[in-house]
Formats: sequence, structure tokens, C-alpha cells
Amino acid sequence: MEHEQTYGRRPRRRGRKILIGFGVLLLVFVCLVVVADRVAVSVAERAIADEVSQQVTQQGAQSAPPEVEVGGFPFLTQVLDGRYERISIKLRDVQGSVQGEAVALPSLNVDARNVRASLDTLRSGQGDVVAETVKGTGTISYQSVADLLNREGLVLGERDGKLAVTAPVDILGQRLTVTGTADIVVGEQGRIALKFNNLNAEGLPDAPLARTLVNNFARSISVDVPLPDLPFGLSVREVLPRPEGLTVTADARDVPINAAG
Repeated sequence: MEHEQTYGRRPRRRGRKILIGFGVLLLVFVCLVVVADRVAVSVAERAIADEVSQQVTQQGAQSAPPEVEVGGFPFLTQVLDGRYERISIKLRDVQGSVQGEAVALPSLNVDARNVRASLDTLRSGQGDVVAETVKGTGTISYQSVADLLNREGLVLGERDGKLAVTAPVDILGQRLTVTGTADIVVGEQGRIALKFNNLNAEGLPDAPLARTLVNNFARSISVDVPLPDLPFGLSVREVLPRPEGLTVTADARDVPINAAG
């Protein structure tokens, strides 16, 4: 009887061993697929980074090496489908030129969504890689804007969510420090309109001419500040003062991101 019971238990043990072996093989297969998927992502990210670097150079600008991240998992199914959820590009220490003056953007982040690229396009390099929407967020240093205004001693910064200015001004034989804030308006062709108002100076003489001189100075620095050409046909939508600089938000639709610049 004991022999019969022992004999009867052996198939179950074999079944468990087979099941465990199958589970191990399945786990190994999944790991290999995940590794292959991540390797493919890395290759794609490097290729996009190289393309972006070339575009930056073609625009006469400079930046640190681009950081690219292809979103969505798994990546290989996106390749087969020809549609990618998200491609994020981060540029640091961007240097552009406007009217012969260097304009510094400490950072420029570009987020492309619903990117269409057929497998044939990826293989051949021919055809467009099109993003349904592209949003860019960049920061322009206050020093770059101050240099464009070309006023000795003028300092820009952020105060209580507003663009603040401090500048020395000669008024009726006195060297006074003028302070105040500006309204920022997004103008045409990527220009930022700065409208300084309500400037004041401690110790300002109580005379109409003194106030007129302050108002004249405010008008002289209320100008349109052009931006360097943004990649991917981005159009500026909003500009906000931040402690680190002017944050510019721009967007575009149906953008061929492999032919930008």
C-alpha cells in the first residue's frame, strides 16, 4: 500500500517541476524582451540627440549635449505602430544671437506628444517624423535682457511675480536709483514687449521736470525684446518672471521634428 501511495505522488512532483521550469523560462523571456526594449530606446534617444545637436548648430546657436527621453512602454510596440506617446528634449546652457547680442537660455525643455513615424521612415531616414503637439518651456537670463536694453547699471529681476527694474539715473544734477516694475506682453514675431510704469526714485525732487525725466526713462526702456529663433516652429504664448529668469512658454502643432530649424 505504501508503495502505491509513493508511486501515486511522483507525477505531481514532476508536474510542479515542469511548471516551475516553465515559469523560469517565461521570466527569462520577459527579462530579455524588457532589456531589448530598453536597448532600442537608448539607441533611439542617442539618434534623436545627435539630430537635435545638428539643428542647434545649424541655427548658429550652442548648447550642452541634448538630453532625450522617449516615453511610453513598451517602446518596440510603438515602433511597430508608428506612433510614440512622448519625446522629451532638454537643452541646457543655450546661447543664441539676437541683433548681434548673445542671449542666454539656461534651460530649454521641449515636449513632443503623439509623434508619428513609420517604420520605413526610421529605417530609411526618408520622410517626416511629425509631432501632433509640441510644447517648449525656456528660461532667459535677466542679464541677457538687460544687455539688450543697453542701459549702464540696469538690473532686472523678479519681485512679487512681476518683472522688477533697478537703474541709476541722473535727474537734475543728482544720481538717483530708479526702481519699479513692468508689464510683459507677448508681441508679434516672438517679441516680448516690456512696458515699465510707475517708476520711482528715493529722494526725487518735488518738481514736475523731475517726474517727467523719470517717465521719459521708463519709456526709453519700454521696448520690444526679440527672442532668438526657437526650434520646431514654436510660437511664444506666455512669458512669466521667475527668480531664475523670464520663463517663456511656446507651442506648435503638426510639427516635422526631424526637419526643424
